Amino acid sequence: MFKEFEAKTEEEARNKAIEELGLQGGDFDVEILENVKKGLFKKPLCRIRVYYGEDEEEKEEESFEDKIENEERAEKGSCLQPISDVERKTLEFLNTLIEKMGYEGEATINFRRESKVGINIDSPDSSYIIGRKGKNLDAIQLIANVFAGNIDPDIKVVVDSEDYRMRHEEQIVRNAYKTAEIVRRTGKSRLLDPMNPFERRLVHTALNDFEGVETKSEGEGLYKQVRIIPVK
Repeated sequence: MFKEFEAKTEEEARNKAIEELGLQGGDFDVEILENVKKGLFKKPLCRIRVYYGEDEEEKEEESFEDKIENEERAEKGSCLQPISDVERKTLEFLNTLIEKMGYEGEATINFRRESKVGINIDSPDSSYIIGRKGKNLDAIQLIANVFAGNIDPDIKVVVDSEDYRMRHEEQIVRNAYKTAEIVRRTGKSRLLDPMNPFERRLVHTALNDFEGVETKSEGEGLYKQVRIIPVK
């Protein structure tokens, strides 16, 4: 969800959004739509778009390691047996897909909860299956969701290999802390690499209580950049 706000400065617009929507520092992303500085014939104006709450894109990017009640998770080194038609067929589909890609590997279920099922691909070629920055793994997950959705539209499939998703989240947070230290020391803002909504939320949340900096999202579309800004 999003809503737009206007004020004389960005800070005033952000405070207006926080007060009206009842938000906390890590609960929203800010996109600068217009920022007019005061001039001879111009009045200062800052217009922002505030993204808050969970939209469908963010729900699809939910953390692989999130734990909620009624979750069934396989112990490390083991797997869960498929209990539904959609699970069995999705495993068969992924195993065939891996084979057609020319790699060795086996897809197994490692957790399930409500309408979500986690599938792990165990393979000696995991680095190729994951791909650069997880792009191959994301593509496999997308295809698996299309296939599973044709059987059960309510099912959500999370595909992982070698705990890549968990390690990726940890790397994002470490990089955010490292960059925040540089920003605080140098007094100069820095932009992080483009990230999806869930990854940006990780950064905002991690740095919410980091003294001396604040964060905001910049850009358009799904993949935006987080700017880390020094504050006095």
